Amino acid sequence: MVWHVFADYHTHTVFSHGSGTILENAEAAKKAGLEELGIADHGPANWGHIAITSLEEFELIIDETRRVQEKIGGIRILAGTEANIVSYRGELDVPLELQRKLDQVLAGFHVTIYPNSVKDGIKFLSHWTLGKLSKQLRQKARNENTKAIVAAVYQNEIDIITHPGLNVSIDTPELARACVKCGVALEINARHGVKSVEFIRAAAHEGVKFAIGSDAHAPENVGRLEAGVKAARLAGLDPDQIINVRLQK
Repeated sequence: MVWHVFADYHTHTVFSHGSGTILENAEAAKKAGLEELGIADHGPANWGHIAITSLEEFELIIDETRRVQEKIGGIRILAGTEANIVSYRGELDVPLELQRKLDQVLAGFHVTIYPNSVKDGIKFLSHWTLGKLSKQLRQKARNENTKAIVAAVYQNEIDIITHPGLNVSIDTPELARACVKCGVALEINARHGVKSVEFIRAAAHEGVKFAIGSDAHAPENVGRLEAGVKAARLAGLDPDQIINVRLQK
């Protein structure tokens, strides 16, 4: 039996810091044999050119996605976002009302953001830097980071948590348990690689579902999911544990 990855839910376009348009990403996805494509441009809290310029830009993303969908058949295109966790209370830079208008919501814990408050900013910075100095500080940062991402899962309408643990230490089993309760998938990110399959195994032990994403920033990388598939196989996952994989005879 061959694994067939039929969707790539994590791709970026020129609306944030990708190099391709929605149309170009869609054409690349169709050429790669995908059945579904997710547009997941960054929310506005990221620094500089990484982010969309304002929340209003999501209306343009939705409209353009619909136009491209009408032009290209044989593939479903989802207008979405990769939102940012911007506070230790689990707030995102994409509000609930807008989340409900989008086809999909991905959310990640990024360090290159403008936090919701000065207090959150100091915490983000201290946990990222001082957390490297001692075991006690690392554990404190890990606990706070985990609380923030778990709160985000409970308080928002997230479909996928992107690259969990990348640059930010978290308790994987605790996050996975929250995701199971809320029906949220954890991403196996093919672009950033997987430092250890232990993250996947620890999360899988809690019964969570996964999504393999390319995190493509250029059309030629849309659907490039081989590294994620390899990591999932090494971790011993079955296709039914991954929301965008099925067996192909």
